[in-house]
Amino acid sequence: MTPDKQTVGTHDSSAHQNSLTTQKFCANSFVPCDTHLNVNSPSSLSLPTWPEQTAVITGGADGLGFALAQKLATRGVTVAVLDVNPAKLSEAQNLLGENAICLRVDVTNADEVHAAAQCIVERTGRIDVLVNCAGITGKTNIKSLEVELADFDRVFALNVKGSLLTFQAFVPHMLKRDYGRVLHMASIAGKEGNAGMLAYSASKAAVIGMTKVQGKEYADTGLRVNALAPAVIRTAIHDHMPAEQIKYMTDKIPLKRCGTLDEFAALAEFIVSPENTFTTGFCFDLTGGRATY
Repeated sequence: MTPDKQTVGTHDSSAHQNSLTTQKFCANSFVPCDTHLNVNSPSSLSLPTWPEQTAVITGGADGLGFALAQKLATRGVTVAVLDVNPAKLSEAQNLLGENAICLRVDVTNADEVHAAAQCIVERTGRIDVLVNCAGITGKTNIKSLEVELADFDRVFALNVKGSLLTFQAFVPHMLKRDYGRVLHMASIAGKEGNAGMLAYSASKAAVIGMTKVQGKEYADTGLRVNALAPAVIRTAIHDHMPAEQIKYMTDKIPLKRCGTLDEFAALAEFIVSPENTFTTGFCFDLTGGRATY
């Protein structure tokens, strides 16, 4: 029998009826090739369903973070929103409902982050998802020689250090149950570098690097760590921008338009879902074809 034809597993008829697949070895590989869905896969049966889960979203009271919070809430997920804007947090609480947890937290402050983790675990008993959306661009339209170190440090403190602090505070609770999904928000600027945006571009490149490291470090657990690099996603702020400025941004995108919040939320939802089992340490693209790798 040749390697690519070799059938593995039991020939018990009852077991066969419970499975829609016959496992085969790939040619030149010892990796089984499942050509059909195995409905009784242990890995899928042991994963939590959406209504059981708790998702923490930093910067979740507005913009991309809030769009994802709304999406996950419709799945029955208990959403915990961390933000520094009291007015936006109040609005988010009203829109997400009483099951949501909205906390004022500065993610650059380790004590506040760990206190938030403890508070959420006490209320829900678990942490399943961490999404790091909190971030700032810092001063832009300036060349590297003009960059102020204080501004550079401020951008890195929130975009990079903040993502690490939340990882350190929330992921241990995931590892206790051997399940978790982490999504770090990166940017096309971190992949290609935007002239005049040194601090922001470098910080998002650091986020991508951190994602790759963490994905490898915890690949032998039930934790999956990934990043998402969008180009321009249209939010309310763009409604007040001149048409020529929007055109300048979209001219770099082959699809010639901004991404939408719905498109962002749909991709982000998959990345943090129980269905995302085989991808970790990866930076997903959401740039309308702009990214070159």
